[in-house]
Amino acid sequence: MHPEPMKTFRASIDVMPHDNLLDPQGKAVSGSMQNLGLPEITGVRIGKHITLQVEAKDKKAAEAKVDEACKKLLANQIMEKYAFSVEESSK
Repeated sequence: MHPEPMKTFRASIDVMPHDNLLDPQGKAVSGSMQNLGLPEITGVRIGKHITLQVEAKDKKAAEAKVDEACKKLLANQIMEKYAFSVEESSK
């Protein structure tokens, strides 16, 4: 029996502060909008966007690995929430 071939998947991950937590960086940017002549822009929240590749047998397995990476390293779950999408990649 041959092992199942692995596929490469690309994940896009967004990590943001929880809605109920203060976002000092976002607040500072929101405040600066007035000075830039853009008072209609408010409520700025700043997070991070991460892309990565993962080798897995299928999309479900790739999603499980990405979720584990988010929980263990990429997002501080006390202060941040995350969402991601996973698509098969041609490398």
